[in-house]
Amino acid sequence: MERHATSVGKIAAAVRGFFDRSEQYRIFHGSTNSTRPTRAGTTRAVDISALRHVLHVDPAARIARVEPNVPMDRLVEATLPLGLVPPVVMEFPGITAGGGFAGTAGESSSFRHGFFDDTVQRVEMVLADGSVVWASRDPAENPDLFRGAAGAVGTLGITTLLEVRLMEAKKFVRTRYRRTSSVAEAVRAIREETAKPENDYVDGILFSKDYGVVITGSLTDEKPAGETPRTFSGAWDPWFYLHARERTLATPSSSSSSSSAAEAEAAAVVDYIPLAEYLFRYDRGGFWVGAAAFRYFWWVPFNRLTRWFLDDFLHTRMMYRALHGSGESARFVVQDIAMPFATAEALVDYTAAELAIWPLWLCPLQRRAPPTFHPFTTTPAGAKDQPATAEDELMLNVGVWGWGPKKPADFVAKNRELESKVHALGGMKWLYAHTYYKPDEFWAIYGCRAWYEALRAKFRATALPSVWDKVHVDADAAGGKRRHWLKSVNPVGGLYGIWVSIKSGDYFLHRRATWKWKKDDE
Repeated sequence: MERHATSVGKIAAAVRGFFDRSEQYRIFHGSTNSTRPTRAGTTRAVDISALRHVLHVDPAARIARVEPNVPMDRLVEATLPLGLVPPVVMEFPGITAGGGFAGTAGESSSFRHGFFDDTVQRVEMVLADGSVVWASRDPAENPDLFRGAAGAVGTLGITTLLEVRLMEAKKFVRTRYRRTSSVAEAVRAIREETAKPENDYVDGILFSKDYGVVITGSLTDEKPAGETPRTFSGAWDPWFYLHARERTLATPSSSSSSSSAAEAEAAAVVDYIPLAEYLFRYDRGGFWVGAAAFRYFWWVPFNRLTRWFLDDFLHTRMMYRALHGSGESARFVVQDIAMPFATAEALVDYTAAELAIWPLWLCPLQRRAPPTFHPFTTTPAGAKDQPATAEDELMLNVGVWGWGPKKPADFVAKNRELESKVHALGGMKWLYAHTYYKPDEFWAIYGCRAWYEALRAKFRATALPSVWDKVHVDADAAGGKRRHWLKSVNPVGGLYGIWVSIKSGDYFLHRRATWKWKKDDE
C-alpha cells in the first residue's frame, strides 16, 4: 500500500497543478477497449498506467483491493486460487477494473448481479482539484459521487483504487446449449432462462433469423466421470461461437413441430467448462469479430489450421491494437444496445435489413433506473398497450458488430440511422463505441443533465470534459474524413495494424496466462 499511496500522491499533485493553472489534460491509462477514434488535442497528460496491481485479496471479507488498470485476467488469477471470483467478469481479459467502473460493463451474469460497478463496494478517487477522497454507497462516504462516477467515463475524477466484491468459485460451469428457430423464440427463451434459479450465466447467439443458440451456465464442482473438460484458450481449441453452432446443428429447437419442449430439453447439448475458460470463452476471435479479419485478408482461408497458425493475432488485446493501428475502426460497426425485451425482435429485423450483420449477441442485464449514464430502456412510442418496459427489471443487450459501409459519409449515416431506430424502440446505446448524438439530443435521451452538472459543481469538476465531450464523434468531420491514402489500400492498412499489435508485445500476455486449464488441474 505504501507504493500505491506514493503513486496516488504524485497523480494528485499533477492534477492539482493543472487545476491551479486552469489547464486541460488527458488521462493516460496505457490501453483501451474502446473503438472510438483517438481524439486530437492537448498533449498534457496524467499518467496512471502504473496503477495496475492487485493490492490485496481478503478471503474472509471476500473483497479484492485492486488498482484501476488491473485487467480481468489478472484479477481472476489472483482470486481463483483462493476459491473466489468476481460476480461479473467481463468477457475480454484485457478489460480493466477501472474501465469497467468508469464505463458500462456487463456480462452473462449481469441478469443476476448487475453491471460490474454493482459489484464494486468502494472506490478511491482523485478529484479534479487534486484532493483524494473515498466514495461508496455508505451515506457518510460520498454516495452521490459513487453513483455518478459509475459510467461517467472519468469526468468526475480519476479512480485510483477499487474494492471489488467476490463470491465463491466452482471448478466448472455446466454449460447448456438450447437451439432456437426464430428471433422471437430466442428472446423468449432468454427471458425464461433468467427466471431459473440454477442458472448463473445466460446469453445467446443469433446466427440468423431462424438459427439461434441460448447458452446457460451453472457453477458446479462436479462433472460426470470420464467427461473431458471443454477448453477454449488453446490455439487448437475451437472458437466458442463456432463450437456453439457445431454442437447444436443436429439438435431440435424447443418450438420444433417434430418434438415437444420436454424432448428438446432432454436433447440439449451440455459441456463442462473450467470456470476461467468459460469467463474468457470469447477472447479468441473476439466473439466472432476475428472472422472479419479473414474477410479483409480475403486470400487467407478461414479454417482451423489458419486460426491455429495466426492464433497470437486473434486474441482481443492484439485485435484492438490492430483495429486502431489499421484505421479500420473507422468503418467497423461496434455497437452494444440495451433494448426492452418487447422490441428486441424489431431491432434485429432492422439490423438484418439495413446492416446485414450476423451473428448477433444477446445478453440479459439488470436495468438501472435513471439518473445514470448506463443504458436503460423506456416504453417505446406506440407500445403503450404493451407491458410497462420502463419498469421492467431486465433488458436485453444486442451486440451488433461487423463491417459497415466503406464510404465515411455512408458509414456515419448508417450509424445515425441506427441511433434513431434504437431510440424509437425504447433502447439506448452503450457509450464505448462511435456515438454521433448532437449535444441537445444526447442530453434529452439520457435526461440527467441537471443531476450531472450539480455533481460536477459539487466536486469541482466543471473544467473537465463532460461525458458528451468525451464520447461523441463529430458526424460532419467523420463523414468527410479521408484516411491516409496508403492505409486505405488493402492489405497495407491491415498489415500495418498487425505490425502495431506485434510491437505492443501483448501476445505474451495470453501465452503466459496462468488461468488456462491444464490437464493436471483435475
